[in-house]
Amino acid sequence: MLWVSTSLATQGGISAAVRTLAGTPLWARWHVHHVASHQDGSGPAKVRRFALCLARVLAELLLRRPDLVHLHTSSDGSFVRKATILWLAKAARVPVVLHVHSGRFHDFHRTAPAPLRALIRRSLIGADAVVALDELWVRRLGEIAPGARFAIVPNAVPVPPAPPDRPDRPPHVVFLGRIWEKKGAFTLVESWAKALSEVRGTTGDGAHLTMAGDGDPERARALAAALGVDGAVTVHDWLPKAEVDALLDAADVLVLPSLGEGQPMVVLEAMARGLAVVATDVGGIPGLVTDGREGLLVPPSDGARLTEALVAVLADPARRRAMGAAAHHRAATEFDVDVVSRRVEDLYADLLTPGRRGRAELS
Repeated sequence: MLWVSTSLATQGGISAAVRTLAGTPLWARWHVHHVASHQDGSGPAKVRRFALCLARVLAELLLRRPDLVHLHTSSDGSFVRKATILWLAKAARVPVVLHVHSGRFHDFHRTAPAPLRALIRRSLIGADAVVALDELWVRRLGEIAPGARFAIVPNAVPVPPAPPDRPDRPPHVVFLGRIWEKKGAFTLVESWAKALSEVRGTTGDGAHLTMAGDGDPERARALAAALGVDGAVTVHDWLPKAEVDALLDAADVLVLPSLGEGQPMVVLEAMARGLAVVATDVGGIPGLVTDGREGLLVPPSDGARLTEALVAVLADPARRRAMGAAAHHRAATEFDVDVVSRRVEDLYADLLTPGRRGRAELS
């Protein structure tokens, strides 16, 4: 079995999703070999990485003859790289799974020039299976490529039997991701300042927001200072995974006011730890969080609604804990790594076993 994705050392959701499944028995049982098609760094370094990837893939196809090639793709250049490999594998008569992680794939297709739109459609139809993260993405990808064969496999996360104990103290809210407009980071700082003024004298008094990510953390710090809430906001640059895990373990709420998302790993990681989630109702987020149950959903770019949601979770610890408990339960039953890895194995068995129609039957 050959898996192709961005380097597992890169930042971002695809590498996190692949790393999670790499730690399961799936890789050993199916003898998975991983090839990196992309890496962080300079333009020349990225070109060299893809050239090495093509050489390795060709060697695998010609010499090792993998049973199946599993391609993990986003949009833009990521898709072009994976489409190139898809057609090499098809020429070698090796089945291909095309695993689409992008939350903006339909926009990528809509704005692409005609030749690229044709490549997108033909590649989706040419794959033996297109993996989508949920029903919403099956519908959207199906509009691009009627006749493509789809299977749903959500992102996975290790879920502990019980979330960490959280002592009674002022609530701690975390934002993890790129600190820029598309993640709603600066709208969040503005809404946070307003929310703090509304929860004074309640159990939300003393709440703290921690933000961590690349992008423009200095702008977030300056905005917090200008609004007079820099004492209630800590902004870090991108943190190593161990420090991110520690932040989530110590938090009460995850906030993610993005303008667009696929199926964000950070939401799943927060749910696995029993955090309530405040997020925008974009992309695959409503497939993870039901408004009022595991968290609160607000429209994108709506600072007033974001402020209301923050006030609601800051001022009501019982509701916050109930949402966190519901989030942990849903993560354990639907998104735990053992549950999801079995879905991947069912898909492989359906593709490689003649006449089999199992739980991963293609639609």
